[in-house]
Amino acid sequence: MKRVLFRSVYDAFDYVMDHFYPPGLEEMAERRDSYAVISIQDTHTGGFGLEFKKNLYCRDVLTLYFDDIVRETEGAVMFTEEMAGQIISFIEKNREAETLLVHCHGGASRSRAVAAFAVKMLGGDNSRYFSTGLLNQAVYDILEAEWIRRKLTEDSPTFGGEN
Repeated sequence: MKRVLFRSVYDAFDYVMDHFYPPGLEEMAERRDSYAVISIQDTHTGGFGLEFKKNLYCRDVLTLYFDDIVRETEGAVMFTEEMAGQIISFIEKNREAETLLVHCHGGASRSRAVAAFAVKMLGGDNSRYFSTGLLNQAVYDILEAEWIRRKLTEDSPTFGGEN
């Protein structure tokens, strides 16, 4: 991946629509880079009423439903280790896509945390994600912990790593 973008649902929709083309007229698309989408949807509304789909330019889509919270809250869904594992696997699987597009409702907290993690996982410097705006620290911490757990498991002789 050459770039990681985090956006609001509205800006993510605009990005995707820049890749739109009428049937058989792919050359009319304004943008032609390949991308993969991590779509973070709210649970209290049942999502945003739109789903991103794979197509010529969109290589893959991962849709997750969790809310912008940092601790268990009645009526809301917390980000989990299982979701973190899905994101890590998705990034690994889609490394060949030119862009990773991450969105949530406002494009500020959850998507920023996932984008910051993705940049780190891909070997980049993610410090700017922490110096401007607010990111959901709980989401970032769970992602990082799951990534470390996976790396330790892979390196462990008990689990098939080097002896």
